[in-house]
Amino acid sequence: MKPSSGPEEARQPTSDIRVFASNCTLHGLGHVFGPGGLTLRRVLWATAVLLSLATFLYQVVERVHYYREFHHQTALDERESHRLTFPAVTLCNINPLRRSRLTPNDLHWAGPALLGLDPTEHAAFLHALGQPPAPPGFMPSATFDMAQLYARAGHSLDGMLLDCRYRGQPCGPENFTEVFTRMGRCYTFNSGAGGAELLTTTKGGAGNGLEIMLDVQQEEYLPVWRDVEETPFEVGIRVQIHSQEEPPLIDQLGLGAAPGYQTFVSCQQQQLSFLPPPWGDCSSVSLDPDFELEPSDPLGAPGPSPTPSSPYSLVGCRLVCETRYVARKCGCRMIHMPGSAPVCSPQQYKDCAHPALDAMLRRDACSCPRPCAVTRYAKELSMVRIPSRAAARYLARKFNRSEAEIAENVLVLDIFFEALNYETVEQKKAYEVSELLGDIGGQMGLFIGASLLTILEILDYLCEVFRDRVLGYFWNRRRSQRHSSTNLLQEGLGSHRTQVPHFSLGPRPPTPPCAVTKTLSASHHTCYLVTRL
Repeated sequence: MKPSSGPEEARQPTSDIRVFASNCTLHGLGHVFGPGGLTLRRVLWATAVLLSLATFLYQVVERVHYYREFHHQTALDERESHRLTFPAVTLCNINPLRRSRLTPNDLHWAGPALLGLDPTEHAAFLHALGQPPAPPGFMPSATFDMAQLYARAGHSLDGMLLDCRYRGQPCGPENFTEVFTRMGRCYTFNSGAGGAELLTTTKGGAGNGLEIMLDVQQEEYLPVWRDVEETPFEVGIRVQIHSQEEPPLIDQLGLGAAPGYQTFVSCQQQQLSFLPPPWGDCSSVSLDPDFELEPSDPLGAPGPSPTPSSPYSLVGCRLVCETRYVARKCGCRMIHMPGSAPVCSPQQYKDCAHPALDAMLRRDACSCPRPCAVTRYAKELSMVRIPSRAAARYLARKFNRSEAEIAENVLVLDIFFEALNYETVEQKKAYEVSELLGDIGGQMGLFIGASLLTILEILDYLCEVFRDRVLGYFWNRRRSQRHSSTNLLQEGLGSHRTQVPHFSLGPRPPTPPCAVTKTLSASHHTCYLVTRL
C-alpha cells in the first residue's frame, strides 16, 4: 500500500522554497513554485514575475539616480508684515579730503600717491588751496599714518548734516557710526554696531523712514591738479542701502545723490535663502582676515576662520579675500580693509596696494560662494529740484548761507519702505527622501505587489535557509563525527579487556610514547584512552 503524502508535506522545512512561495505575500510567487511539474502556465507566470521585478528594479535605480542629482527649485512669495527692520544706510562725500585740513606734511607724504604731485609742485598746490607755503626749514615727520590723515581731513558729519529725522523724530550724528571705505571717511545710519538696538518702522511711504538734509561742502573739494585714478570730477554724496550683516561696498554699489535735488529712494525688502551643498553652493562659514591656512592662490575662496567673527556675506568674503591678497603682496592693508595688519604708507599705496587691488578687481579673482541667507533691498529712485524760489531765501537765512551756496551744496535724501511687505526667494529641495521612499513603495506595490513586510518575509526566509542549509550542514557533520568517535571508543575498550600481558626476563625494550586518543563521549565529557602501556 502506498503511504500517504500528507505527513511528508507537514514535515517539509520552512526553508523549502515551495513552503515559502505558498505563504509569501509577494504576488505571483506561489504560481511559479507551486506543486507539480513544469507547465506552460508556470512558465508564463515566471516570465510575468521576472518582467515585473526587472521593471521595478529599473524604476528604483532611476529614482535613486534622480535623487542623487540633488535638484532644487526656487519659490517666490510675497508676505505681509506689521513691522520691518530699517536697513543700514551708509553715505560718503565724493571728495575724500578737505582742502582746509591738508598740511605741508600731508603733501610731503601723501601728495605723490594720492594727488599725483611732484615735490616741486607743493608750493603751487598750497597756493591753490589758499594756504601759505611751507615755512623755511620745514622738516617732515619721521612717520605718517594714512588712517589718521583720513580721520582728520575727511568730511565731518557734524559739518555736513544740516537736518535729520527718522519717522518724524529728530536724529543726529550720534545715530551714525563712522566707517572707513575705499572712498575714505564715511558714516552709517542704523548700523547696529556695539549691540545697539536696530530701528524698525511700522508704516510705509515717504515720511516714515530716514530724511536727511546734507551740505556737500563743495568749497572744501580739492582742486583737480592732474588726472589720476583717484581724482573725483563729480560732486555729491554716494549712498548705499544694505543689511547690517554685510559691510558697505559703496565705491562699487553706492547710489549718487546730487546737490540741488531731493532724492526719494523707495525700498522693498527681499529675503533670499539658498541651499548648501550638494543641493546648492551657499556657505555660512564666517571669515577672519588675519587667518590664512596657507599662502594659496588668491583665486580661491578664503579659508574659514578658526574663531567666530562677523556673519558671512558675499561682500565680506570679497573684502577678506582682498585683504589677505594685499597683505601677502605688500605686507600691509588699506584703511578700509579689516584685520590687524599695519596700514599701508602712502608710498605702499602707490607702488603696491592700489595696483594689486585693481588687478584683482579687473580679473574678478576672488571666488566666494553666496551666503545661505541674504537680505537685500530693491530700490526705486525719483528726484525733484531743491530749493524752490520760495524756499531759497528761507534756507539761506536759516543756515547763514547765500542762496547760490544753498543751491550748489544742499541736498535732501528721503529713504523709506514702499509698503510693509517683503519678498522671499527660497531654494527648496526638489526631491526629498520621503518622496523617494514613496515612489519606491508605489512602484513596488504596482509591479510586484509587495510592501515593507514582504521584504521582512524574504529576509526571514533567507535566515531560515541559512539555518537549515548552512548551519544544519555543519551540525549534521559534527553529529556524525561524535557518532564515529563513540564507536571508536567502544572498540578500544573491548580490545583492552582481551589483551594478554607480556613478561620478559631480558632487558626491557624502550617503551614508545603512549598513544592517546582524545574524543568526546555522548555525554560531552573528555575521555582519554591509553592503548599501550
